[in-house]
Amino acid sequence: MTEFRPALRLASFYAAAFLIVGIQTPFWPVWLAAKGLGVREIATVFAAALWAKVAVTPAIGALADRLGRRRAVMIVLAVASCTAYGALSAASGFWAVLWLNMAAGVTQSALMPLGDSVTLAAVRQEGLDYGKVRVWGSLSFIVAAVGSGLLLAGAPGSRVLVLVLGASFLLVAACTAIPARATGPATRARWAALGRFAADPEFWLFVAAASALQSSHQLYYGFGTLYWRSLGFSDPTIGCLWGEGVVAEIALFWAGKRLAARLGPRGLMALSGLGGILRWGLAGILPGLPAAVALQLLHGLTFGAGHLGAMYYLARTVPASAAASAQALYAAVSAGLGSGLVMLAAGALYARFGGQAYLFMTVLSAAGLAGVAQLRRIAEP
Repeated sequence: MTEFRPALRLASFYAAAFLIVGIQTPFWPVWLAAKGLGVREIATVFAAALWAKVAVTPAIGALADRLGRRRAVMIVLAVASCTAYGALSAASGFWAVLWLNMAAGVTQSALMPLGDSVTLAAVRQEGLDYGKVRVWGSLSFIVAAVGSGLLLAGAPGSRVLVLVLGASFLLVAACTAIPARATGPATRARWAALGRFAADPEFWLFVAAASALQSSHQLYYGFGTLYWRSLGFSDPTIGCLWGEGVVAEIALFWAGKRLAARLGPRGLMALSGLGGILRWGLAGILPGLPAAVALQLLHGLTFGAGHLGAMYYLARTVPASAAASAQALYAAVSAGLGSGLVMLAAGALYARFGGQAYLFMTVLSAAGLAGVAQLRRIAEP
């Protein structure tokens, strides 16, 4: 029972966080288009928010480690994100949308590495199964993607923000329920621990490989819905396709602890690279609904195995005293710098090549696989 309670609270956090993501990932481009933004402007808005993470997320992680009060920092971030989404309802013009979207996105995204650091601390200290806690975020994503697809069918794109704002209020409540794991203020020993792994070439090789694997999803995240709409798929069908991908992710997470024990973090990441080469290589040249249904199953490998492998790698190699900083640094580079550059390129590629731009994403999956192969030459931690 003592393990169940923190697991339930952490599961509630992931469920609330991914409720927003499940609405936003498929349909935020629709809201931006309803605001009058074109394809390249949409890509710029996404890329700006991703790049902002590079500077802001590590600073927030360092602050959380310095204060030793991660829950308090998370509550402030959730309130700030909710406020920025509220301001977007009255925003007009490209620049207003860009800056407010950046503020909302950065404060929201900074929550995830902090939540992961709290969860991974419970994995180390209490034996929690990360995959079975994180899976509730994936289940929430399905409910949000499918449900918002049904609610938005035939509705104006402006209604997307109403759903996102409602989910943001739930995230504020969930952050107040996060287990209060005070770690104490940062000390010189903590900063020394952070410095040791930050100076380790193996860590940066891991970051580069994991970033390539996750960045390969950017065309899908930014323009997958618009591409499927161009093929004539209905919004409810699109919502179901997004949900289907996450069902595969859930299956992977549910078996994650056993897979991590058997394959190790690097083995999971290698599965992500192989799955990405297959998925993105076929996505743009097999445009029909049956092919889309089949390829969405590979999301369990491309995202699920890649993310789980990265989390277990960090749990095994990063000292607990520097966990928030390490999570934030990894998130900033993988989801910020790398994904921001790829998102900007994805806008130009999609504008020119349409669905065939997916072929360019195979290069990133192959690069990630090559990085993992190099990591595997080093002894498993």
